[in-house]
Amino acid sequence: MNTRGGILRLREGGEIAYDEYGDPDGAPVIFCHGWPSSRSMAQLTEAAARRHRVRVISPDRPGINSSSFAPDRTLLDWPAVVLQLAEHLGLATFRLLGVSGGAPYAYVTAWALPDHVEAVAIVSGVPPISELEDRAGLLSLYRWMLALYGRQPALVRKMFHVARPFASIRPSLRFRPLLLRFLPQGDAEVLRDAEAFESCFESARRAWRGSARGVMTDAEIYDRPWGFALEEVRVPISLWHGMKDRTFAFRLSEELSRRLPECGLHIVENAGHYSLPIRHMDRILADLLR
Repeated sequence: MNTRGGILRLREGGEIAYDEYGDPDGAPVIFCHGWPSSRSMAQLTEAAARRHRVRVISPDRPGINSSSFAPDRTLLDWPAVVLQLAEHLGLATFRLLGVSGGAPYAYVTAWALPDHVEAVAIVSGVPPISELEDRAGLLSLYRWMLALYGRQPALVRKMFHVARPFASIRPSLRFRPLLLRFLPQGDAEVLRDAEAFESCFESARRAWRGSARGVMTDAEIYDRPWGFALEEVRVPISLWHGMKDRTFAFRLSEELSRRLPECGLHIVENAGHYSLPIRHMDRILADLLR
């Protein structure tokens, strides 16, 4: 029986909520959810994880959904949380799966805990934004938000608080086709499936339901230096990216692959930001277990 709503009480105070998916007796994989998102995003792994005998453990980050808010947290704080979660579950070693905004959290855990992390898969991953000389490969909305935050951070924080009541509402079924019109065709097609839609958009709603402050703190981390060099990550990493990803251009993963010491690059034709993890999870998990 998989855990839903498990609670880890941190030694330094606060709690981390987590869910489990797939095979309870399978190879452990810690899932790093995207942004704005939460632990239930890992629902998209459920069927493939059962087929490949994988136990997916998906924690909410601090301040997201049911996890306690941690003021002034940085990316470098995350590996200690993961280590405590692994100890809590009796895991000596594990693999990591980071999707979209979960990528930095997977990278930093591999960098900090190389004796515990066997391998990493990064899917549609965000790059180190603070290191980009050219941000043209980012979604135009993200470029606009980053530029505004650079000029008026207080205004952006206020916008997040204003947005929270609306972002926390579960959209009516009749509005879903309208939401999908803003996505590339391939992504829209896979998200017409109710389960896929829930894994992506319901997980985002739950993130906002936790607090605007938690979502904002999570967002701010992406624009800051990560605190380590990707060249220092000594764990095998597979990068997966769709050629039709409009959120983060696939060339960004091509560039990152040249910096990682032990990296396999998988550029998938006709796959987008959402359709890649939804349609190709079997391939991703099979490769992660090699």
